[in-house]
Amino acid sequence: MYVWSKRLVGVLLGLFVLFILMSMAQGSMSEGSTLKAHTTRWLLANYIGLVVWIFVWMIDQARVRGKSLFGWFLPFVIAPLPTLMVFVLALQRRIK
Repeated sequence: MYVWSKRLVGVLLGLFVLFILMSMAQGSMSEGSTLKAHTTRWLLANYIGLVVWIFVWMIDQARVRGKSLFGWFLPFVIAPLPTLMVFVLALQRRIK
């Protein structure tokens, strides 16, 4: 993979840990159910991390195959999974 670097991974992991620590600190001060808020924040952090990971993979695959990724950004933000599936199918198309 050409896009991933140690610095990028370190920054993304640091942001993830910072987000989790902040959510744990805020969850303990709230009056309602802290488990529900903590679980929601944990799922949100993991989903965002997965979306970033997949988009960086898409950048890498587009660069390797010499394709443009610019047109894929907005559909990916709106619906990541269907866009990823169509992107993979588009990359596997045979060139005539």
